[in-house]
Amino acid sequence: MTTTTNFRDNARLWRSPLLPDAELLTAQYYAQEFAPHWHEGFSIPVIQTGAQSYRYRGARCIAGVGSIAAINPGEIHTGERATDNGWTYRAFYPSVAWMQALASSMTGHAMDVPWLPDDAIHDIEVAAKLGAAHRLLEAQADALMTESALTEAFALLLARYARNRVQTQSLLPDAIRVERMKALLADDVSTPLPLSALAAAVGLSPFYAARLFSRTVGMPPHAWRNQVRLNRAQALLRRGMSVTEVAAEQGFTDQSHFTRHFKRAFGVAPGRWQM
Repeated sequence: MTTTTNFRDNARLWRSPLLPDAELLTAQYYAQEFAPHWHEGFSIPVIQTGAQSYRYRGARCIAGVGSIAAINPGEIHTGERATDNGWTYRAFYPSVAWMQALASSMTGHAMDVPWLPDDAIHDIEVAAKLGAAHRLLEAQADALMTESALTEAFALLLARYARNRVQTQSLLPDAIRVERMKALLADDVSTPLPLSALAAAVGLSPFYAARLFSRTVGMPPHAWRNQVRLNRAQALLRRGMSVTEVAAEQGFTDQSHFTRHFKRAFGVAPGRWQM
């Protein structure tokens, strides 16, 4: 007897303030066949399972797991399954302005709109970074960590694959701006602080600010801020405050999130720190 497995299409579209004027999509497709269409901005799908077939600029392209089926603005393309089980992907639809601004901040001067290859990009590292950033956006995770991951992933994509070469500018020492960023990061650790807001406060682009801080301090801004939270948590625990109260006061998502980070930093759970 033959057993038939039922596959269903399922898609979720949403937006995030960390990627302005853009949409994000998490989708599982089996029966879906995209008619020829185009987007005003970029389409950056990262294949998670299966494979997608699509016609683009006169050729048939195949994007499998770990591939990026990048489509440039205004370019007509299609899309359908390339395996019996269909495909799943996490897709970004960033605006032309956002991509151009990122390319310009990477080089330190005004850039034309970056243009990506005409075929699927097979790069496990870039795909993994984009996928991780997409998951953080979907989970509405810490804004500083999420925007940092998003910026890093797209910067790597452009550095490796933009046809109009996006060469990253050199970093210059800037202790004053780094100290200012430290002060802002430590000021109110319970309030979300996007990377773009941190960078704007010191007159830098998010890309340059994150690189400058990481190179100077030895860890990215979100990791440094997290360590501030953990160090302050130690003092509160010594004074007898409960783990739940400390987690909330220091801006952790929940007690398990706090416990996981505390143990990674200090080798014991916060409850043991009180003993």
